[in-house]
Amino acid sequence: MLTLGVLRGDGIGPEIVDSATRIVERAVAGGSVDVRWCELPFGLEAIGEFGTPLPETTLAELAGLPGWILGPHDNAGYPDRFRGTLSPGGTIRKHFNLFANIRPARSLSTAVPAVCPDLDVVIVRENTEGFYADRNMYDGAGEFMPTPDIALAVAVFTRTACERIAHQAFQVATVRRKSVIVAHKANVLAKTTGLFRDACLAVAEHYPDVEVRGEHIDALAARLVSHPRDFDVIVAENMFGDILSDLAGQLSGSLGMAPSINTSQIHAMAQAAHGSAPDIAGRDIANPVAMILSSAMLLRWLAGRDGGIRALGDAADRIEVAVGRVLDAGVGTPDVGGSASTSSFTEHVLAALK
Repeated sequence: MLTLGVLRGDGIGPEIVDSATRIVERAVAGGSVDVRWCELPFGLEAIGEFGTPLPETTLAELAGLPGWILGPHDNAGYPDRFRGTLSPGGTIRKHFNLFANIRPARSLSTAVPAVCPDLDVVIVRENTEGFYADRNMYDGAGEFMPTPDIALAVAVFTRTACERIAHQAFQVATVRRKSVIVAHKANVLAKTTGLFRDACLAVAEHYPDVEVRGEHIDALAARLVSHPRDFDVIVAENMFGDILSDLAGQLSGSLGMAPSINTSQIHAMAQAAHGSAPDIAGRDIANPVAMILSSAMLLRWLAGRDGGIRALGDAADRIEVAVGRVLDAGVGTPDVGGSASTSSFTEHVLAALK
């Protein structure tokens, strides 16, 4: 029995998380492992019961689990006292040192319109420091205002973190097309992104079979649109990686189909790359694909651990194939030009898994 955590989130979170958990259950059914879900208090509902979106009991439960699913959440919609603080998802990433955010982007079906249908890239994003100030302090958010008219933010780059994410990127590249591009802006931010670039290039020496080069982030973003076939794996600091992965997700079809996983050496968290979309919450029209595929990534990560269970990798493969078959059949939610509801799309994938 494998127990995984579930944090359903806010907005469309509960709808797409429920879709993902049902599909995982079907994919592993009849195999050598059963999955049990441990649903934990989180988000706006937790505020009502516990006075906080992330109770200490939830963190304690997560610590004993190898992985969990995090639904999108909307801290902008929380009471005023929680605004301007580290989001509950950010707190989880920081607490468990989930330093690697792996975000693939590729066209899943010719039936889904895509700006760049040839794009097939994995963006490996450093998840603990960089230009996101809320990741950079032991205590506090890393942003401050010495006067009402001046706002400052602290960016932190350490060689240790840069090397750690570089190894992750090169390991991903070794099982793909063996090419890594290091995103930086060292012509302007010479010390910070220069350190990131240099640390990544130094790590490249351990992977002689992988081609590597550095590119300025602005030129890289433009070329991602004009020459999508040139890209295999991109490694980037936090904010650059976040922006690039949203761009890549939309270029390959829809941000609603952009999965991701956050990992340390011992924990993994599946998390769709998109937000909670409160404007469509409860309308049964949200695209569950990103959450479904993020859950498949979680299964594959679990299968790849020391002592991992091969059946979980097989289940991940079945989920990806089933989603592709449903999309190929012209079934999609409104964001990709279809008319399917969240629930009907889920039923189609469940049927394809049979």
